[in-house]
Amino acid sequence: MADDKLERYRSKRDFDRTSEPSGRGGRKGRGKEPRFVIQKHAASSLHYDLRLEAGDVLKSWAVPKGPSTDPREKRLAVEVEDHPLDYADFEGAIGEGYGEGQVIVWDRGTYRNLTERDGEAVDVERAIADGHLSFWLEGEKLRGGYTLQRTRGGAKPQWLLIKRRDEGADARRNPVSSEPASVLSGRTVEDIASEEQ
Repeated sequence: MADDKLERYRSKRDFDRTSEPSGRGGRKGRGKEPRFVIQKHAASSLHYDLRLEAGDVLKSWAVPKGPSTDPREKRLAVEVEDHPLDYADFEGAIGEGYGEGQVIVWDRGTYRNLTERDGEAVDVERAIADGHLSFWLEGEKLRGGYTLQRTRGGAKPQWLLIKRRDEGADARRNPVSSEPASVLSGRTVEDIASEEQ
C-alpha cells in the first residue's frame, strides 16, 4: 500500500544522487500516537515542510513562511507528495535536482487528530480528502491546536495553516526566526551548507 502512495515521491528523485530515504525499508509507525515533523528546507526558496503521519506515509505540505503561533496569521500551505515514514528523521543536503538544498528537523513530536463532523471523529486521510483537518501538536517548539483548510484544489492544492486559540497561541512569539536550529542535531541549514563545502 505504501509503495503505491510513494510512487509520486520516488518518481521525482534519483536515489543514486540524493541521500533522502527511498521508503523501501518498510518502516512502520512507532507508537500509539502518530508523529509529526516540520523540516526547514533551504531549497531554491526557503520553506518549512509540515508532515503528519497518516497510515503508512507522511502527508506533507510546504509552508513558505513556516508555522505561526499567532491565530490571526493564516499561512499558505501547498500540498505536496506523500513521503515515507523514515523521512521524519532526515537531515542533510539534497544534491542537484529535485529539492536541492539543505534540510533540518526544525520540530517534531506527536499529534492528535481533532477533526469531527456532526459530533463524530473523522480520520486523518478522510479529513484531508474533505479539505479540512484539525489537529493538536505536542512538539518541542510548537504545541496546541492547528487547522489546515483547503482553499484550492488541482495539481498543487493550496491550504491555509491556522493556529487555533488555546494555551499554545502567542502573537508575540515567532519561533521561525527565534529558534532556527534543529531539534535533532542542533545544526542550522547554514551549518549543513558549510559542511558540504
